[in-house]
Amino acid sequence: MEKSPHKLELLRRIAELEKKQLWHLDVEDDPETYPLMPDKIDYLNEKLSNKIKNKIANVFGARFFDKMIADGQLIIKEVRGIENFTAVKGGKIVTCNHFSVGDNYAVWVALRDYMGGKMLYKVIREGNYTNPPKPFGLFMRHCNTLPLSSQKATMIKFMKAFTELLKRGETILIYPEQGMWWNYKKPRPMQDGAFSIAVRNNAPIVPVFITMEDSDHLDADGFAVQEYTLHILPAIYPNKDLSRSDAKNDMKNKNYEAWVKVYEEFYKKPLEYSEL
Repeated sequence: MEKSPHKLELLRRIAELEKKQLWHLDVEDDPETYPLMPDKIDYLNEKLSNKIKNKIANVFGARFFDKMIADGQLIIKEVRGIENFTAVKGGKIVTCNHFSVGDNYAVWVALRDYMGGKMLYKVIREGNYTNPPKPFGLFMRHCNTLPLSSQKATMIKFMKAFTELLKRGETILIYPEQGMWWNYKKPRPMQDGAFSIAVRNNAPIVPVFITMEDSDHLDADGFAVQEYTLHILPAIYPNKDLSRSDAKNDMKNKNYEAWVKVYEEFYKKPLEYSEL
Protein backbone atom coordinates (compact mmCIF):
# COMPACT_ATOMS: atom_id res chain seq x y z
CA MET A 1 0.00 0.00 0.00
CA GLU A 2 1.38 3.37 -1.01
CA LYS A 3 2.09 5.68 1.90
CA SER A 4 0.20 8.94 2.22
CA PRO A 5 2.14 11.94 0.84
CA HIS A 6 0.56 14.06 3.59
CA LYS A 7 1.91 11.83 6.37
CA LEU A 8 5.31 11.64 4.69
CA GLU A 9 5.35 15.44 4.64
CA LEU A 10 4.46 15.50 8.36
CA LEU A 11 7.42 13.24 9.11
CA ARG A 12 9.69 15.53 7.10
CA ARG A 13 8.44 18.58 9.02
CA ILE A 14 8.91 16.81 12.35
CA ALA A 15 12.49 15.94 11.46
CA GLU A 16 13.13 19.56 10.53
CA LEU A 17 11.63 20.92 13.74
CA GLU A 18 13.63 18.44 15.79
CA LYS A 19 16.85 19.67 14.19
CA LYS A 20 15.86 23.27 14.93
CA GLN A 21 14.72 22.33 18.47
CA LEU A 22 11.34 23.96 17.91
CA TRP A 23 9.70 21.42 20.15
CA HIS A 24 6.29 23.00 20.74
CA LEU A 25 5.27 23.90 17.19
CA ASP A 26 2.49 22.08 15.36
CA VAL A 27 3.33 20.27 12.15
CA GLU A 28 -0.23 20.07 10.83
CA ASP A 29 -1.72 22.76 8.60
CA ASP A 30 -4.29 23.82 11.17
CA PRO A 31 -7.35 25.63 9.82
CA GLU A 32 -7.85 29.31 10.51
CA THR A 33 -9.49 29.99 13.82
CA TYR A 34 -10.73 32.87 15.93
CA PRO A 35 -10.32 33.93 19.58
CA LEU A 36 -12.39 32.15 22.21
CA MET A 37 -14.29 34.83 24.12
CA PRO A 38 -15.31 34.28 27.76
CA ASP A 39 -19.04 34.31 27.03
CA LYS A 40 -18.60 31.46 24.51
CA ILE A 41 -17.34 28.84 26.94
CA ASP A 42 -18.92 27.03 29.89
CA TYR A 43 -15.92 25.21 31.34
CA LEU A 44 -17.83 23.50 34.16
CA ASN A 45 -20.94 22.63 32.09
CA GLU A 46 -23.16 24.65 34.40
CA LYS A 47 -25.82 25.22 31.75
CA LEU A 48 -28.36 22.42 31.28
CA SER A 49 -27.89 22.46 27.50
CA ASN A 50 -24.15 21.90 27.91
CA LYS A 51 -24.69 19.11 30.42
CA ILE A 52 -26.86 17.33 27.85
CA LYS A 53 -24.36 17.90 25.03
CA ASN A 54 -21.60 16.61 27.30
CA LYS A 55 -23.47 13.34 27.89
CA ILE A 56 -24.22 12.89 24.19
CA ALA A 57 -20.67 13.76 23.09
CA ASN A 58 -19.09 11.29 25.49
CA VAL A 59 -21.36 8.49 24.22
CA PHE A 60 -20.52 9.20 20.59
CA GLY A 61 -16.85 9.74 21.38
CA ALA A 62 -16.61 6.37 23.11
CA ARG A 63 -18.36 4.67 20.18
CA PHE A 64 -16.00 6.31 17.69
CA PHE A 65 -12.79 5.27 19.44
CA ASP A 66 -14.09 1.87 20.56
CA LYS A 67 -14.77 1.10 16.90
CA MET A 68 -11.18 2.07 16.12
CA ILE A 69 -10.06 -0.40 18.79
CA ALA A 70 -12.36 -3.11 17.42
CA ASP A 71 -11.02 -2.48 13.89
CA GLY A 72 -7.40 -2.67 15.03
CA GLN A 73 -6.76 1.00 14.28
CA LEU A 74 -6.11 1.92 17.94
CA ILE A 75 -4.19 -0.73 19.88
CA ILE A 76 -3.53 -0.52 23.61
CA LYS A 77 -1.10 -3.35 24.22
CA GLU A 78 -0.27 -2.83 27.89
CA VAL A 79 -0.69 -0.49 30.86
CA ARG A 80 2.13 -0.38 33.37
CA GLY A 81 2.21 1.36 36.75
CA ILE A 82 -1.49 1.94 37.44
CA GLU A 83 -0.61 1.84 41.15
CA ASN A 84 1.14 5.19 40.69
CA PHE A 85 -2.18 6.72 39.66
CA THR A 86 -4.31 5.11 42.35
CA ALA A 87 -1.81 6.15 45.05
CA VAL A 88 -2.69 9.83 44.45
CA LYS A 89 -5.90 10.89 46.13
CA GLY A 90 -7.92 13.93 45.13
CA GLY A 91 -7.43 16.25 42.17
CA LYS A 92 -4.44 15.65 39.96
CA ILE A 93 -2.85 16.61 36.64
CA VAL A 94 -1.78 13.91 34.19
CA THR A 95 0.87 14.77 31.61
CA CYS A 96 1.30 12.71 28.44
CA ASN A 97 3.33 12.83 25.25
CA HIS A 98 1.20 13.97 22.31
CA PHE A 99 1.47 12.15 19.00
CA SER A 100 -2.06 11.16 17.92
CA VAL A 101 -5.69 12.28 18.05
CA GLY A 102 -6.35 9.03 19.91
CA ASP A 103 -3.70 9.21 22.62
CA ASN A 104 -6.08 10.94 25.05
CA TYR A 105 -8.55 8.08 24.63
CA ALA A 106 -5.78 5.59 25.34
CA VAL A 107 -5.09 7.44 28.59
CA TRP A 108 -8.81 7.39 29.40
CA VAL A 109 -9.03 3.63 28.78
CA ALA A 110 -6.04 3.06 31.06
CA LEU A 111 -7.44 5.15 33.93
CA ARG A 112 -11.24 4.96 33.74
CA ASP A 113 -11.70 1.90 35.99
CA TYR A 114 -9.76 3.70 38.73
CA MET A 115 -11.47 7.10 38.65
CA GLY A 116 -14.53 6.37 40.75
CA GLY A 117 -16.98 7.20 37.99
CA LYS A 118 -15.39 10.58 37.20
CA MET A 119 -14.49 11.71 33.68
CA LEU A 120 -11.09 12.69 32.33
CA TYR A 121 -10.79 16.40 31.51
CA LYS A 122 -8.52 17.40 28.63
CA VAL A 123 -6.80 20.74 28.00
CA ILE A 124 -6.94 21.56 24.28
CA ARG A 125 -5.72 24.32 22.00
CA GLU A 126 -7.97 27.26 21.23
CA GLY A 127 -8.45 26.42 17.56
CA ASN A 128 -9.57 22.87 18.31
CA TYR A 129 -12.54 24.40 20.13
CA THR A 130 -13.42 27.41 17.99
CA ASN A 131 -12.81 25.69 14.63
CA PRO A 132 -12.39 21.97 15.34
CA PRO A 133 -11.09 19.54 12.73
CA LYS A 134 -13.65 17.20 11.18
CA PRO A 135 -15.03 14.78 12.34
CA PHE A 136 -14.02 15.69 15.89
CA GLY A 137 -16.04 18.89 16.44
CA LEU A 138 -18.57 17.40 18.85
CA PHE A 139 -15.82 15.70 20.86
CA MET A 140 -13.57 18.76 20.96
CA ARG A 141 -16.32 21.02 22.26
CA HIS A 142 -18.20 18.78 24.66
CA CYS A 143 -16.13 15.77 25.82
CA ASN A 144 -14.93 17.42 29.04
CA THR A 145 -12.47 19.64 27.21
CA LEU A 146 -10.82 22.75 28.64
CA PRO A 147 -9.80 25.00 25.74
CA LEU A 148 -7.01 27.50 26.15
CA SER A 149 -7.52 31.00 24.78
CA SER A 150 -5.56 33.95 23.46
CA GLN A 151 -7.95 36.20 25.40
CA LYS A 152 -6.92 37.20 28.93
CA ALA A 153 -10.50 37.29 30.23
CA THR A 154 -11.13 33.77 28.98
CA MET A 155 -7.91 32.50 30.54
CA ILE A 156 -8.94 33.96 33.90
CA LYS A 157 -12.14 31.94 33.58
CA PHE A 158 -10.07 28.90 32.54
CA MET A 159 -7.84 29.14 35.62
CA LYS A 160 -10.80 29.47 37.99
CA ALA A 161 -12.44 26.43 36.44
CA PHE A 162 -9.19 24.46 36.60
CA THR A 163 -8.85 25.20 40.31
CA GLU A 164 -12.47 24.23 40.95
CA LEU A 165 -12.03 20.93 39.12
CA LEU A 166 -8.96 20.05 41.18
CA LYS A 167 -10.87 20.85 44.37
CA ARG A 168 -13.61 18.49 43.19
CA GLY A 169 -11.03 15.72 42.83
CA GLU A 170 -11.01 15.60 39.03
CA THR A 171 -8.19 14.35 36.81
CA ILE A 172 -7.00 16.77 34.12
CA LEU A 173 -4.85 15.75 31.14
CA ILE A 174 -2.34 18.25 29.78
CA TYR A 175 0.10 17.78 26.91
CA PRO A 176 3.14 19.69 28.22
CA GLU A 177 5.04 19.44 24.93
CA GLN A 178 2.16 21.39 23.31
CA GLY A 179 1.94 20.60 19.58
CA MET A 180 1.09 17.12 18.31
CA TRP A 181 3.90 15.36 16.44
CA TRP A 182 2.41 12.37 14.63
CA ASN A 183 3.85 9.02 15.83
CA TYR A 184 6.91 10.75 17.31
CA LYS A 185 8.46 8.33 19.79
CA LYS A 186 10.92 10.55 21.63
CA PRO A 187 10.05 12.72 24.64
CA ARG A 188 10.27 16.42 23.83
CA PRO A 189 11.36 19.26 26.12
CA MET A 190 8.26 20.77 27.69
CA GLN A 191 6.50 24.10 28.03
CA ASP A 192 5.89 25.68 31.44
CA GLY A 193 2.07 25.71 31.51
CA ALA A 194 1.22 22.41 33.19
CA PHE A 195 3.83 22.90 35.88
CA SER A 196 2.93 26.52 36.60
CA ILE A 197 -0.69 25.45 37.13
CA ALA A 198 0.40 22.56 39.35
CA VAL A 199 2.48 24.84 41.58
CA ARG A 200 -0.23 27.48 41.70
CA ASN A 201 -2.77 24.88 42.89
CA ASN A 202 -0.34 22.77 44.93
CA ALA A 203 -1.45 19.84 42.78
CA PRO A 204 0.45 16.64 42.01
CA ILE A 205 1.40 15.63 38.49
CA VAL A 206 1.22 12.01 37.39
CA PRO A 207 3.42 11.60 34.30
CA VAL A 208 2.35 9.17 31.60
CA PHE A 209 4.63 8.25 28.72
CA ILE A 210 3.33 6.15 25.83
CA THR A 211 5.77 3.99 23.90
CA MET A 212 4.97 2.53 20.49
CA GLU A 213 5.69 -0.56 18.42
CA ASP A 214 4.62 -1.47 14.89
CA SER A 215 1.64 -3.81 14.69
CA ASP A 216 0.58 -6.06 11.80
CA HIS A 217 -2.24 -3.65 10.90
CA LEU A 218 -1.95 -0.81 8.41
CA ASP A 219 -3.79 2.48 8.81
CA ALA A 220 -5.60 4.30 6.01
CA ASP A 221 -2.36 6.12 5.14
CA GLY A 222 -0.32 2.97 4.58
CA PHE A 223 1.64 3.09 7.84
CA ALA A 224 1.77 0.41 10.52
CA VAL A 225 -0.73 1.02 13.31
CA GLN A 226 1.18 1.51 16.54
CA GLU A 227 0.71 -0.69 19.59
CA TYR A 228 0.71 1.50 22.68
CA THR A 229 2.25 0.69 26.03
CA LEU A 230 1.22 3.26 28.65
CA HIS A 231 3.76 3.84 31.40
CA ILE A 232 2.16 5.53 34.42
CA LEU A 233 4.94 6.96 36.55
CA PRO A 234 5.23 8.04 40.21
CA ALA A 235 3.61 11.36 41.05
CA ILE A 236 5.60 14.57 41.21
CA TYR A 237 4.65 17.08 43.91
CA PRO A 238 5.42 20.81 44.11
CA ASN A 239 8.34 21.59 46.41
CA LYS A 240 6.96 24.11 48.89
CA ASP A 241 10.48 25.10 49.98
CA LEU A 242 11.19 26.60 46.56
CA SER A 243 9.96 29.77 44.92
CA ARG A 244 7.10 29.31 42.46
CA SER A 245 9.47 29.68 39.54
CA ASP A 246 11.99 27.19 40.91
CA ALA A 247 9.24 24.75 41.94
CA LYS A 248 7.80 24.91 38.41
CA ASN A 249 11.19 24.16 36.86
CA ASP A 250 11.79 21.39 39.39
CA MET A 251 8.56 19.65 38.41
CA LYS A 252 9.17 20.14 34.70
CA ASN A 253 12.69 18.72 34.91
CA LYS A 254 11.57 15.71 36.95
CA ASN A 255 8.75 14.99 34.48
CA TYR A 256 11.11 15.16 31.51
CA GLU A 257 13.72 13.00 33.24
CA ALA A 258 11.07 10.38 34.08
CA TRP A 259 9.96 10.26 30.44
CA VAL A 260 13.54 9.97 29.19
CA LYS A 261 14.19 7.07 31.56
CA VAL A 262 11.16 5.19 30.20
CA TYR A 263 12.18 5.92 26.61
CA GLU A 264 15.73 4.66 27.08
CA GLU A 265 14.70 1.55 29.01
CA PHE A 266 11.88 0.59 26.63
CA TYR A 267 13.68 1.20 23.35
CA LYS A 268 17.05 0.14 24.79
CA LYS A 269 18.97 3.11 23.41
CA PRO A 270 20.01 6.56 24.63
CA LEU A 271 17.82 9.53 23.77
CA GLU A 272 19.46 11.51 20.98
CA TYR A 273 18.03 14.35 18.90
CA SER A 274 19.07 15.22 15.35
CA GLU A 275 20.99 18.46 14.91
CA LEU A 276 21.43 20.94 12.07
